[in-house]
Amino acid sequence: MSKRREALLGGACMLAGVAARADTWPSKPIRLVIPFAPAGASDVLARIVAQKLTQSLGQSVVPDNKAGANGILGTDVVAKSPPDGYTLLMTVGSAQTLAPNLYKLPYDAEKDLVAISNFAALNTMIVVHPSVPAKTIQEFIGLAQANPGKYDFAAGTSLIQLVGESFKKATGTHIVAIPYKGTGPQLAAVLAGEVAMTIDPFTAVQQVKAGKLRALAVLSNTRSTVLPEVPTLVEAGVRGVELSSWVGLMAPAGTPRPIIDRLHAEMVKIVAMPDVKERLAALNYEPVGDTPEQFAAAIAAETARWARIVKETGFKAQ
Repeated sequence: MSKRREALLGGACMLAGVAARADTWPSKPIRLVIPFAPAGASDVLARIVAQKLTQSLGQSVVPDNKAGANGILGTDVVAKSPPDGYTLLMTVGSAQTLAPNLYKLPYDAEKDLVAISNFAALNTMIVVHPSVPAKTIQEFIGLAQANPGKYDFAAGTSLIQLVGESFKKATGTHIVAIPYKGTGPQLAAVLAGEVAMTIDPFTAVQQVKAGKLRALAVLSNTRSTVLPEVPTLVEAGVRGVELSSWVGLMAPAGTPRPIIDRLHAEMVKIVAMPDVKERLAALNYEPVGDTPEQFAAAIAAETARWARIVKETGFKAQ
């Protein structure tokens, strides 16, 4: 037998083996890696998905928190796992699109993972303490432009600080970044009036509704259904600062397409479930459920955008 024929037969056998494994998948429990600590929003959402997939797939989908290094440790575990559909990743936007532009990663974020479906999106908003004499985002920009260095903003994560730097560049303002350890402390600082503003991942919705904080703008391209009265930055004429955090499902690159398609179909069903919509709304998330192609394109565009912003602002992760 010629070497060429042997190679062709070997390739055919390999493809047949992959097809057979995909046809019988899942035949054992699935590990769902969450690259963050328990109890956070991404963990809660991942456990919703795990529960629903367990019911629909007929096999246990077991959440596994692998926290550390801004999501890098857990992502690395999945990136280096066999592409057989038995190790999946429930990740967030900053870990997949911002981290590659800030850190030296032990994996290739673009080549080592494949997108399945974006589960849910969380808007972000600019909020200020009520003592700030600005009722609109235009008024706040005007105040900041007229008083360089007078106003500051709480930055609890690299993402928040980078968005703040991007906002400053887009509006020609000089607002001082005050670092905090997490979004909880940054929110507490604004509520206490220690700082004037912050960029909040919709954790302050109730405080806004209670009048303890003032929401000036959301950073998505369209208004949020959670706070529909709050305009977008784009409506105010400020572009280039759009931000929407997401939680989505991914797998190791090379995972058979039939498995990817099955998981996507299940995710579409999950986001349409009334009880899931209710739980997402309680967390201020909005269901998505896009296709693998749509999700991959969004990740690529977002990664490129962060690369440009990091370069333009000269931002360095702390």
